[in-house]
Amino acid sequence: MGETVQIKIGDDYFDGYLARPSAQADEALQKGGVKGGVVVIQEIFGVNSDIKETADWLAGEGYLALAPDLFWRQERNVSLTDGSEAEWQKAFALMNGYDGDEGVGDLQAAIDYLRANGCAKVGTIGFCLGGRMVFLAACRTNADAHASYYGVGIEGLLGEADNITAPTLVHIASEDEFVPPEAQAAIIDGLAAHELAEAHIYDGQDHAFARHNGMHYDAAATALAHGRTLDLFQRALS
Repeated sequence: MGETVQIKIGDDYFDGYLARPSAQADEALQKGGVKGGVVVIQEIFGVNSDIKETADWLAGEGYLALAPDLFWRQERNVSLTDGSEAEWQKAFALMNGYDGDEGVGDLQAAIDYLRANGCAKVGTIGFCLGGRMVFLAACRTNADAHASYYGVGIEGLLGEADNITAPTLVHIASEDEFVPPEAQAAIIDGLAAHELAEAHIYDGQDHAFARHNGMHYDAAATALAHGRTLDLFQRALS
């Protein structure tokens, strides 16, 4: 369903996986339009089959979905799985070498790309590292809606929450070893009074509960989180 495109940034570029909705994806598409755009932000494993499947899912819901290559400054077009220790070690090394501040600029470039390709409004969705980057995008970009899944380190970014100007969902797994209970409590408390931010805890769920074929994948929790995300996008991007 998707294709590789190049997103310009300064004098350079990075690749992205672009999934386009078919004319049959939604009745609203019969005249050739799209509901909006969504930037799909990867986990530490790169733009792999899981992230592409997520972009394809959103395209099936009527959105133009773009998954940018976050790690392009270190290594272009990384695609790893969670199936081997070597891949985990490489993924953690890439994450540790990743500059999130630079990455926000890449996300804004991806948002601008979708707007230049027919999307009046653009949202973001991201997982793990991508969930953290969604929160930064909510604070630092001009996207129109945001959905963060089990983002790591958000509790350390709450000082920027006053900069959120678009509806933002934060999905938290209660058993997430990377987001322990004290971090979860800080996020819930830190966003409780923010009229545009909404956090949900998924009881009994572990990190990456929405990763297709992942060891902690849970269909019911994924359906609930995705339903909330689609409701948000329907309201904010249409």
